[in-house]
Amino acid sequence: MALSAEQQKQLELALKMRYQQLINEVRQELGQEGEQHFADFAAAGGSDQGDESVADALADIAAARVDRQVNEMRAIESARKQIKSGEYGICGDCEEDIRFERLLAYPTAMRCVSCQQKYEKTHASENTPSI
Repeated sequence: MALSAEQQKQLELALKMRYQQLINEVRQELGQEGEQHFADFAAAGGSDQGDESVADALADIAAARVDRQVNEMRAIESARKQIKSGEYGICGDCEEDIRFERLLAYPTAMRCVSCQQKYEKTHASENTPSI
């Protein structure tokens, strides 16, 4: 079941809108975070090690958020290339069509639901720290 032209247009628009939203979020994040939080703490009564630790943690959180946003932007760029090449909406594992409803909810999906579930079961502990 390949995507209809109307479904493809709808998904292209969703990708374009999400990409623009991410650009705006990254710009806002880079303009507001990091040093600004430390400056706020310092202006509130000097900085001690606790304030510096909080400022560092806030900067790390901001950096992680920007990293997640940039990774999503890369996924969107990849999806847009796949649309142009005619490979969009095809599961990278089983090569079956990814259902439109899944793509509508998650336009950068690289796997069908079944393959994604298998992937999550076999890779569940990859990014989980262990003792």
